[in-house]
Amino acid sequence: MLQYLHIKNLAVMDEAVLEFDEGFAAVTGETGAGKSVLLGALSFLSGARVDKTIIRAGSDASEVEAGLFFKDSGPVDAVLESLGLPVCDEGNLILRRVFAREKMSRVQINGALTTLANLAAIGESWIDFHGPGEPQKLFQERWQRDLLDVFAKNDKRLEDYRNRYRKWRALLAEADSLRGQRQLSPEEIEFLQSQVDLIDRAELNEDSVEALERDFLRLSQSQELLELADRLETGLTGEEGISTRMGSLLAVARELASMDFEATTLAERLESLIIETEDLGGEFASLRSGCEFNEEASANLRERMELWLDLKRKYGPDIQSVLAKREGMVNKISAQGDVAGTIVRLQEQADASQKNLLEKAEKIASRRSRVADSLVTKASQILKDLGFKKALLKVVITREATLREHGDSRCQFLFAPNAGQEPLPLRNIASSGEIARLMLALKAVLAQADTTPVLVFDEVDSNVGGETAVAVGEKLARLGERHQVFCVTHLPQVAAKATSHWQVVKEESRSGSSVTIEAIHSDKDLRQVELARMLGDRTSQKAMAHAAELLS
Repeated sequence: MLQYLHIKNLAVMDEAVLEFDEGFAAVTGETGAGKSVLLGALSFLSGARVDKTIIRAGSDASEVEAGLFFKDSGPVDAVLESLGLPVCDEGNLILRRVFAREKMSRVQINGALTTLANLAAIGESWIDFHGPGEPQKLFQERWQRDLLDVFAKNDKRLEDYRNRYRKWRALLAEADSLRGQRQLSPEEIEFLQSQVDLIDRAELNEDSVEALERDFLRLSQSQELLELADRLETGLTGEEGISTRMGSLLAVARELASMDFEATTLAERLESLIIETEDLGGEFASLRSGCEFNEEASANLRERMELWLDLKRKYGPDIQSVLAKREGMVNKISAQGDVAGTIVRLQEQADASQKNLLEKAEKIASRRSRVADSLVTKASQILKDLGFKKALLKVVITREATLREHGDSRCQFLFAPNAGQEPLPLRNIASSGEIARLMLALKAVLAQADTTPVLVFDEVDSNVGGETAVAVGEKLARLGERHQVFCVTHLPQVAAKATSHWQVVKEESRSGSSVTIEAIHSDKDLRQVELARMLGDRTSQKAMAHAAELLS
């Protein structure tokens, strides 16, 4: 859940530090007060692309920082690890984004600088937006199918199916490629084989290339290395070296120790120092000998380095790239030996893979069909509460003749908002208010299956009122039992159902406009006044009484 949010210089907001609790949070305020700033900040942190107009006038940059806590951070940690980012510390995820007017913009996740694409990838795991245009997704059959799959808990089945589907398509593509591929000439085969032999001669592996590059560097700097190592060896163990001079001092130290017992330890330390100095001299002598290359070894090293550099120029910047090219050439050569046989083998593998895919697609389609009625029953009950007393919702599963990445079955939602109407595809019948309520009903049903912790609704209650508005508030409150829910609303019936209430206030002055966000849920009087304003008149005793009734 989102626990902490710091907003600075975003749109018309100067600065705000907000702390949130679990449950359903309502965001209210006058029309044009800037309620969207809070949702804009959340969108900003979810990785949405923005332009410089969101930076507050007179400021150099906008900044938003959030702290989230997960009781089970496993799913988020898996995404973080896949992106090479630090995992959550004791369930805490820290997000920060700075969007600058003239300087480089920055994104940080758990303290590590990263990309906007990575922020968006993390955003998919913690927040889900449902804005004014979001219900339009319901018009897309693909999105309808995805909703049904969430309810059916088909995620693992689909992941396995899609992995196998991609491999099947790859087999078919390889077979088609071979069918359209021309035969290589003997000269082309000879050239490919010569390149394979050349790569084999290089004996490429991480250790050998590392040693080659190290030895070649030493060869190119051998004269300088020899001189430096020789100077160090001479300075340590030569006739005038440190070891020789300390040897004469050792005799004096021993004589001192014979006269004063306390000097014995000092003499021993000096002797150890002489031994260490002689060892160092020997090490530098060994290093010097390692830098001495005879003519044959030098020529061999240069030849091997030239070969490695030539292979990198031709086939890629690293060992893996070169070896991948080698494998491709080997496959081309071997395929020439029996193109027809290779095509037959690939087609046999593809046929076996297709048979397996058909079985898995059948299970996915069966699962979709089994749960569709349950989804319709539960959603229909909620739709009644939302004002659709005689509405009819249907989910139609249609089998397809060909396999696709989602299986071999289509899913279409049909809806009739009024009694006596024939259920039709959503795009043909549902108004914006109807589609928003249908989306809310489906989200309420899917709450147990949907693991996204933060849900954001922007004016999901548009075009509704009265008892239906109360039902919308109740459904959002129920969602708040399993998710953290934020909802921008103009309806007091909805706001009254929230466990926390945030009021957005816009202040105008000669220097400009500014927006503040205040928590009013802990002050019953402030909240009652705000609900009365939403009812039409905060100075009206009737509106105040109605607001008090809503809160009770």
